[in-house]
Amino acid sequence: MKKQKKPETRISRKGRTTPHQALYDRFLEKLISAREEAGLTQREVSARMERAHSFLSKCETGERSIEVFELIQLAQIYAKPPQYFLDPD
Repeated sequence: MKKQKKPETRISRKGRTTPHQALYDRFLEKLISAREEAGLTQREVSARMERAHSFLSKCETGERSIEVFELIQLAQIYAKPPQYFLDPD
């Protein structure tokens, strides 16, 4: 008897279609622009957060979700209030 392949359990957020996808995409845009405005690379930010160099890359593409505490850290690094990333403007 042939074993069936298990479905992927980890799916990129970018590949999902949800009612809130546009809002999430805007959040990611703000995350990227805040880093660029701060003049930092993904590697520099990841190092400041004591994370692997790929950490921020995965966050910015939506492959990895961002926890609340991580968002607070990023806001501090970018000198932005956390609410900046959450406002849908």
